[in-house]
Amino acid sequence: QVQLVESGGGLVQTGDSLRLSCAASERTFTPYSMAWFRQAPGKGRDAVATINWQRGSTYYADSVKGRFTISRDLAETTMYLQMNGLKPEDTAVYYCAAKRFSTSEYYYWGQGTQVTVSS
Repeated sequence: QVQLVESGGGLVQTGDSLRLSCAASERTFTPYSMAWFRQAPGKGRDAVATINWQRGSTYYADSVKGRFTISRDLAETTMYLQMNGLKPEDTAVYYCAAKRFSTSEYYYWGQGTQVTVSS
């Protein structure tokens, strides 16, 4: 069973930057796409950004467009989320996820990493 391991969260101030990483436990794992989700206290889990693993095409939620960048390293089977211009409303637990097929749900999930942005 493939495991996703996240790192890079923390406590920062408004306007700061953070980079999250998500590494798959198997180098041979080839997902169809991977994604970052986030869940703020008392709210549902929402997609922040997704990336097609082979093509590299991306999607961003409107709330993070122009501030966040999703990328991946094919050789290391690692996905990243560069977050710039952080705002207090970005405070959430961030999860990475992966799916093997275009028609499937996100099946593989990381444990989550806390991002807290103070005002």
